[in-house]
Amino acid sequence: MRRCKYLLSLIVLSISLVACGTLEGPSPNITQNADKPAGGATKAKESNGNRDNSITVLEPVASGVTVYSNKDATIDASNATDGYVMVKYTGSAAKVRMLIETPAKNTYNYLMDLDGQYDVYPLSEGSGTYKIGVYENLHDDQYAAAFTQSVSVNLKDEYSMFLYPNAYVDFNANSAAVKKGQELASGATTDLEVVENVYHYIIENVTYDYNKAETVQSGYIPKVDDTLATCTGICFDYASLMGAMLRSQGIPTRLEIGYAGTQYHAWISVYTAEQGWIDSVIQFDGTQWTLMDPTLGSYANTSTVKKFREDDSYYQLKYKY
Repeated sequence: MRRCKYLLSLIVLSISLVACGTLEGPSPNITQNADKPAGGATKAKESNGNRDNSITVLEPVASGVTVYSNKDATIDASNATDGYVMVKYTGSAAKVRMLIETPAKNTYNYLMDLDGQYDVYPLSEGSGTYKIGVYENLHDDQYAAAFTQSVSVNLKDEYSMFLYPNAYVDFNANSAAVKKGQELASGATTDLEVVENVYHYIIENVTYDYNKAETVQSGYIPKVDDTLATCTGICFDYASLMGAMLRSQGIPTRLEIGYAGTQYHAWISVYTAEQGWIDSVIQFDGTQWTLMDPTLGSYANTSTVKKFREDDSYYQLKYKY
């Protein structure tokens, strides 16, 4: 009875994205050669024709400086200014969800790992107050709050959270996907060339898995190395793999979820200060995020990609990770 007043019936956000192929989170530890300008703002690597294509992985850290906890859960917000928090569950429930309510009152819903270790969650909607809650499943879709905490965040910049690994774009310096990303970046002289090489590799080598799309369960989380090894996946897998490859090359990349037409779908948006085109269809203007849909590109011809890219109402963004 101790948490009855917090009893919730959560509307569980399905990240299964079943129909996504039917289109008509103190200074961080940095592994290897990460470029981080003075002042703490993490930017894309400078691309002046002599690009450093070494692996760059920003390592999330639970520094223990700013910590909120009870006996069931711990929230480490020590590095919230870099755009992420780390959360772990240490209670006894068999199923647990972590919710983040953003300053804009959007709610991000995650199914937590129950290994007692920290997981990384992005603070992806700018500076402000985020409400973070850990909820234990009672039965069916009934949940009770195990721990909640509001965290006031003043982000250093708008890019850093989209360079770190997180719950949905999970990688490290030893990931096969990261090493493949470095291979694809080899010889590239600009960030845009890296983006082009990675995009083409994925659309030409990863095949959409229709069986997985029909059977995937709510709470599914992509594993980038599995997608790379099998060369199959659903849209969530495409976006996560491309995100890991580009982030590990120091290129800010958002995994985005929303609607493509009427279908729930996942894609990415990439930031680079360079200007140029990919396939004369996807334009980078050097000032804003550029949407890319590797799932669509993997089976549609250039004219079809162009058609949907030029329709400003087609992609409707709901969540970014």
